[in-house]
Amino acid sequence: MSREILQPPGWPRPKGYANGIAATGRLVFTAGVVGWNEREEFEAGTLTGQFEQVLHNIVAILAEADAKPEHLARMTAYVTDRDEYLREARDIGAAWKRVLGPVYPTMALVEVSRLVEDKAKIEIEATAVVPE
Repeated sequence: MSREILQPPGWPRPKGYANGIAATGRLVFTAGVVGWNEREEFEAGTLTGQFEQVLHNIVAILAEADAKPEHLARMTAYVTDRDEYLREARDIGAAWKRVLGPVYPTMALVEVSRLVEDKAKIEIEATAVVPE
């Protein structure tokens, strides 16, 4: 995969994501990924715990397409409580590094009133670009 971080001159470097990425290759999409385990059980009641599980779930889905975390180009996270996300940002960042390492795709965070799964605090959709 050809991947280039797009960082306009003079812009401050974003923390924990990229403003833009140009990539070529085979596209892999995930959507509706929440923080439950393979038995559809929520083991974690915290946003950080669910966030970490979502990342593990995304990595497992990507593996089915021979994709790896470094192939991630974009992610959109939907959270039910923006303030909780901000309070737990440091712990969420640590969970990110444990699961994905130094991978920083483009990312958006959207606060929503509810998710389909009642216990879900976060849902993520992602796009990866895999070399052909």
